[in-house]
Amino acid sequence: MSLLRSCLLVAAVGVLGTATPHPRTPSLHRLTRQLLQQYHKDVRPVRNWAEATTVYLDLCVHAVLDVDVQNQKLKTSVWYQEVWNDKFLSWNSSLFDDIQEISLPLSAIWAPDIIINEFVDLERSPDLPYVYVNSSGTISNHKPIQVASACSLQTYAFPFDIQNCSLTFHSILHTVEDIDLGFLRTKEDIENDKRSFLNDSEWQLLSVSSTYRTLRNSAGNFAQIQFNVVIRRYPLAYVVSLLIPSIFLMLVDLGSFYLPPNCHARIIFKTNVLVGYTVFRVNMSDEVPRSTGCTSLIGVFFTVCMALLVLSLSKSILLIKFLHEERHSGQERPLLCLRGDSDTDESRSHPWAPSAETTESPVHQEHLVQSDALQEVWLQLQSINNSLRTRDQVYQKEVEWLAILYHFDQLLFRIYLAVLGLYTVTLCTLWALWSRM
Repeated sequence: MSLLRSCLLVAAVGVLGTATPHPRTPSLHRLTRQLLQQYHKDVRPVRNWAEATTVYLDLCVHAVLDVDVQNQKLKTSVWYQEVWNDKFLSWNSSLFDDIQEISLPLSAIWAPDIIINEFVDLERSPDLPYVYVNSSGTISNHKPIQVASACSLQTYAFPFDIQNCSLTFHSILHTVEDIDLGFLRTKEDIENDKRSFLNDSEWQLLSVSSTYRTLRNSAGNFAQIQFNVVIRRYPLAYVVSLLIPSIFLMLVDLGSFYLPPNCHARIIFKTNVLVGYTVFRVNMSDEVPRSTGCTSLIGVFFTVCMALLVLSLSKSILLIKFLHEERHSGQERPLLCLRGDSDTDESRSHPWAPSAETTESPVHQEHLVQSDALQEVWLQLQSINNSLRTRDQVYQKEVEWLAILYHFDQLLFRIYLAVLGLYTVTLCTLWALWSRM
């Protein structure tokens, strides 16, 4: 009986052992172990060394972060993608529960040494340590990066400027016989892709054109792909805060030409306009981009207008000074002649006072008195005549100065109008060209 129980217990244990399966390793772990167990990440993943590894690139501009005109530097945020094929990372999906795609550490596999030629600062991007690999061995590496690149920024047409900056991708060590480059999408799709661009910034993305070329140098031929990022500035804020106030100041200064050139109030008025214009330029100096290689049109206009303003003010000051000197240098004191000659009065006695030495008759004395009175009147008339002639000469010189300054004033006024009109027409033309892009 005990023997029968022992046999039944052994049989039950055997049945339970065959019904419960042994735990096995998950398919994902087995696949990862199989792919990386004998993988060498230091060598290019091809079976035939004469075959080049083609890396397909794609670029999508996400935002324009900063445009540094003074340092000729552009900072952008882009979504960058690399796709290539690794012959040693392919598998049969049917043997691994139909797994079609897995993620692997980027540090564990071979990756192309693609750099951006225009880099001027450290690459800033989030640390994404994994890449996707599908069953055919195609590897896809997506990463967002902040690119600080050198760019030739032109500010002549500010604030209606359009900038064209390039991002050139190439292998730093491998020639085209080892690593070739290609486009992941068509050039038309890359150029017209603006869906992910943030339009809330100061700049608008126009296009991202792309070209493929081969760079030849002493080390060999290197494949390159160049993406040209074309952006333009939104000018409305600068038109409202910069252009319109400057034009208003120039119009106010034009109104000062209707004041007489010899008016002291004109000097005070122009001085106030000059002070206001200087304060405006100082406050707006940070708004206008400064570049050592190119001067903006609005900066040239500000300088020319200030030069005309200073020239007009200097002309008015010199005119007042010349007229003041002419008046005081030629001015005599004609009213003193009406008071008589003091020296003559002192040397001559009163006509009605009796003289102790006079022994002539009363008729002769009366004749002498009348003769002296006529002579005194004649001298006074000559003095008045000389004074009037001097005044007339001073007045004639003043009229001549005023005539010259009036002509000069008209010339400055016409130049001022021409500069302001040319500036307005140029800005309108640049705005029209900007809107057509």
